[in-house]
Amino acid sequence: MVHVYNCHPFASQNIVPTAQEPGVVCCGGGAVFVVSGGGCKIEAYQMQDDGCPLICRFSTMGAVRSILYSQIGDYLVTIEERNSATYLRAYTNWRYQASEKTRIGVRLLGHFLRGSSLRGAPKEQMEIIEMPLSEPPQCMACCALTGDLLVGCSRSSAVFSLKRQELSTRLAVLDFEMLVILHVPSWNVSHVAFCAGYVALQTELEVVVVKLEHMEKTCPSPEDQTQIPSSPGAARAGLTDADVKKELENPQEAEDFFVFPKHLELLGDDAKDCGISVSLEWVESEAGRGMTLTYVLYRRFAPDFFQGCSVEETCLHSLQLLPVFSGGCYGDSDPGVREPLCVFCFFSMPSAGYLYSLKNPVELISTYQYPEKAHQAALCDQFLYVITRNALQCFSVRCCSVAARAEDPYIDTTMKACPPVTMEVCALRIQLFIGLKSLCHSGKYIVLITAADVEGREETQGAARTTSKKMSRTKGVSDSGHGWNLYVISTVSTLQLYREMVEYSRRYEKTSPLSQNCLHLLSEAHLLVRSALLGLTGREAPDRDLLQQAFRESCAQLADCFSRVDRQDCHLALPYYKMSGLSVTEVIQRIVTPTGRSAEVADYGKGFLFFLKHSLYEETMEELSEETANTMLDIFSQSEPEQLPHVVNSRFMAKADPTCVLEHLSRLEVSGVSSVTLTLCKAAQALRLGQLQQYHQQMDRHTEMLQVFGFVEEPRLLLQGRGVAVTPTVFARHLHHTQDGLLVAAVVALHENSKVKLEEADLFFQELGKDSMDRQSLQVLVDFWEALLVASSQGTIIQELLSRLTSVYIDRVTRGERAGLVALRSAEDLMNSCSHYGQLYPWVNILTPSHPSTTQDHQEDLRKLQSLLCGPTLDVPPLLPLLKQLPDTDGGGVSVHVLSATRLGQLDISLQRLLDRCPEAVIPYAHHQLHGHTLALWWQKLFPELCERIRVSSGNGVLLAALKETVKVVAMELSPLEFLELLPDDGSSQFFLPHLLECCLRHGQSHGQSHGQSHGQSQGQSHSQSHGQYAHIVLEGE
Repeated sequence: MVHVYNCHPFASQNIVPTAQEPGVVCCGGGAVFVVSGGGCKIEAYQMQDDGCPLICRFSTMGAVRSILYSQIGDYLVTIEERNSATYLRAYTNWRYQASEKTRIGVRLLGHFLRGSSLRGAPKEQMEIIEMPLSEPPQCMACCALTGDLLVGCSRSSAVFSLKRQELSTRLAVLDFEMLVILHVPSWNVSHVAFCAGYVALQTELEVVVVKLEHMEKTCPSPEDQTQIPSSPGAARAGLTDADVKKELENPQEAEDFFVFPKHLELLGDDAKDCGISVSLEWVESEAGRGMTLTYVLYRRFAPDFFQGCSVEETCLHSLQLLPVFSGGCYGDSDPGVREPLCVFCFFSMPSAGYLYSLKNPVELISTYQYPEKAHQAALCDQFLYVITRNALQCFSVRCCSVAARAEDPYIDTTMKACPPVTMEVCALRIQLFIGLKSLCHSGKYIVLITAADVEGREETQGAARTTSKKMSRTKGVSDSGHGWNLYVISTVSTLQLYREMVEYSRRYEKTSPLSQNCLHLLSEAHLLVRSALLGLTGREAPDRDLLQQAFRESCAQLADCFSRVDRQDCHLALPYYKMSGLSVTEVIQRIVTPTGRSAEVADYGKGFLFFLKHSLYEETMEELSEETANTMLDIFSQSEPEQLPHVVNSRFMAKADPTCVLEHLSRLEVSGVSSVTLTLCKAAQALRLGQLQQYHQQMDRHTEMLQVFGFVEEPRLLLQGRGVAVTPTVFARHLHHTQDGLLVAAVVALHENSKVKLEEADLFFQELGKDSMDRQSLQVLVDFWEALLVASSQGTIIQELLSRLTSVYIDRVTRGERAGLVALRSAEDLMNSCSHYGQLYPWVNILTPSHPSTTQDHQEDLRKLQSLLCGPTLDVPPLLPLLKQLPDTDGGGVSVHVLSATRLGQLDISLQRLLDRCPEAVIPYAHHQLHGHTLALWWQKLFPELCERIRVSSGNGVLLAALKETVKVVAMELSPLEFLELLPDDGSSQFFLPHLLECCLRHGQSHGQSHGQSHGQSQGQSHSQSHGQYAHIVLEGE
């Protein structure tokens, strides 16, 4: 059902003072063009001025059957008849005919006057350009973007390009060039439309829209052209090949029936299956070559009866393409190069009109059901005008709604909104006229031709008088009694109609605040203003300011409407309030104050509450005053009391009276709502009041683990803001000094539940440390890193934390300035609870033994650093620059460097460093590290190095003990011959002989076990002889 409102979009009407009955009329460029004098004269009248004064008149070369005006190029194009022949002619520079003795030039397109006519100053003359066609023209259309011309003939349509030809340095003329011919076999085109490359063709019951596009290729491929079906008539009628074959077999039976086509709609890529073959023929023009076409839309109707109309009268009319631009596309740039944001196609049957969007995606936007038979319709950005026999109807359109979504990706989000495309259209006005015959539209003007039948004049005189009274201003009412009139009707300004529609909506609001009519009319008013903003140019800044103000008012009114209703789309109150520019305080005043009741007893809609909650959680509102904050508490206490724990912790509620907050929270708890978060909120408010006893009572009600869960549910108890603006609350600062373990655990839980980022947590603890100058305050950040490392399972976070902690440990060990700092976790705790902290290797304890003289805090940092290096996770190479900063003047530094080299696989360097700085740890290190493929370092690196050092300092008992342990391992792993080759020439037989004998015995036993029992005796004798030989060699060497 179409809503019908009694608004007044029409401001005034003028009667064009034409002496003869108008035949064909068009308008544009501020003028109305009237064909009179038997069709051989064109008169141009000024539309903007009162009385519509005559601009000029000129004769045509034939009887005009159709006329069209193009804004681009300011030319007229006509279809004329003369001597039973039909011609297509364009009239340029027609405004020069305002002078009585202006010259007129006649030529064919592409042919220009040469010779003496071009010498001297340019001549002011009107030109008539004749465009020859192979078929008689039937209809035509101009592109609103380029001024190009599309001409429809019986079996084809031709596209002409408008161009400006420079004839001399001071003279340029308009001309046309044929680009391409579209062949549509078996199609008698009745109307055409042309815009932005889209070509719309219409017959009595069919419409097809194709898109002409320039391609890089210069010749068509088979895929670019649709083949003509063998039976195009059958295809259009929706018949299959079997149906056609059956008809041919029974010709007499087929003569008794008439096959009506079925209704059919094909959109987008499906339109190519419509059965209509549209092929391109390129002419000599280079500009037309390389063009291809794409099917966009196809719609077919079946003949129908409508309020007494015959089947023959049910045909399509008013085919039109409408471009809609973005506001940024307008300005001083060349309008011929603008790219439309959207393109719409409209066509109409006598009973209904159809509006389609042709871009992204192709879809039916609106269907207009007319109350009576429609003769003609005209579509513009804001309205659809339809004429019936005795009425001019003004309908709303949804073009702006489609364009807004194509222009702004934030439409239909929490940021912005726009009335939906699917919203029902409405009739804003049905204005009575007598015998409407023709309609055309240009800008803010509508041109109507009326011609009343002589028999029906008496019946319509009363309606005429009523119509005359209802129009706001009527100029030059005709009393000649000739029975026809040519009216120029001006429409009211957008702002005036907008205010009327808003005032109209208030009537519905008073009678029924939740009325659908109120919301619908406000939505129509909003689209009206939005459409006007899209059509503004840079030269209309004053109107822009007023329209933007009206737009914000419209958004606020729509938001108010959505805030009151409890509908599925009540959430739209949020984006409309954001678009209105109103602050939260102003919104609360709009909703609460008009009720005349206290906020505690008022009933608020879901949309309003959704707006308040989203504003509080999104943290996009301003800080509320104490009065407004207390009102906010009353609103939620009345409507959604369970939200109070979250509301009171918003940083915008900082000025709320803590006593009032405690009262609301206590009332909520008494009602049966009890949670850890509620308890923490009460503790925070008691802390604000300085009531420490009540604070401790609330904190003692739950364990720290449950309190951590409460902080996760409401993070704003601890921190406010996001990003670099994060700040700790009073509650967090108090916990920092009293329960720093709870604070660290809570922030770790917030991070693991994605409530706070690592960078935000760092800033949070850094802000806490700014309050006190002691270094213990900064220790909390390190405690947080250590606790997060224990809890986190994210690889990138773990490596970042390891890097930070390593840097801190190295800095503290290097500077030795950690005295007095108390960490939450000791090194032993971390090694037992975190897999990233490994147990210290035995040889590390030899390097860094615990002595009473060593500072315990310094030792803790060193042990944590050693534990990380003993663990499996730390990535050492990126940290080498930091690790090299640590000096190796003591055992701690040596242990770190040795651990780093070991993690890098540099075991030989580690052995060398240990022999230099702490030989006591060499053997424990070797036992722990030299295994598998590194076992050979015992005799390749350690054994010769020890022998060399003993030669230098023979009395070093530590080195001798290390050598003895090394020889044992070597004797266990090598064969006797390999062992003998390894012994130094100056070695002591007393020292090495026992190990050599042991090696021989071990080797003999292992060799004997590898043979069978039958060879045991001979094998034993062989080994005894070998032992004697080895011993003899050693003794002889001595």
